[in-house]
Amino acid sequence: MQPIDQKILSRIYGRGRGWAFTKIDFVAEFGEVNIHQALSSLAKTGTIRRVCHGVYDYPRYSELLGQTLSPDVDQVAQALARKFNWRILPSGDTALNQLGLSTQVPGKWVYLSDGPSREYAIGENGEQTLAFRRSALKDTGFKYRESGLLVQALKALGKEHVDQVVIETLRQQLAASLRERILKDTRAVTGWIYQIIKQVCRESD
Repeated sequence: MQPIDQKILSRIYGRGRGWAFTKIDFVAEFGEVNIHQALSSLAKTGTIRRVCHGVYDYPRYSELLGQTLSPDVDQVAQALARKFNWRILPSGDTALNQLGLSTQVPGKWVYLSDGPSREYAIGENGEQTLAFRRSALKDTGFKYRESGLLVQALKALGKEHVDQVVIETLRQQLAASLRERILKDTRAVTGWIYQIIKQVCRESD
């Protein structure tokens, strides 16, 4: 293995299994030709996996199942966002899934983005679809990712479906240190959504 291949592999190992990446994640340190050669070589040996055009991951492996797991679609979305310098935000069922409000795996993972609307087939057989939907910046312009995730999940759920169980589930997903920041970050959102966020972030409410 070439020294540059080894350095790139060390970076990948350092991020852990499930991490998705593109050549952009290495250009600050290595030449583009070297990166391309290293990624091609590592993919051929099966150390990393190509999950869609230009995106690879360090596959997760289940000891229980004795097999490699499907790509982490959120990691793939983050890798594409870094590559194209987009701001993105999980939407609809994707947001519900990430916050533990739905155990159903979305057939299509949808993210709002300040980039163009695009779709990607993820996995060897393209079994999962990752979609980016161009959106007004007010929807993606939160300072904290958790703020946007919370707002999108509540929008998808609808006011009438929010009960104490939902509030408690959301509270458990948010670090206590973030709660006051999220309250400030989401002040401009729709009234009913902000009222629920206040309940999530302030246990005394």
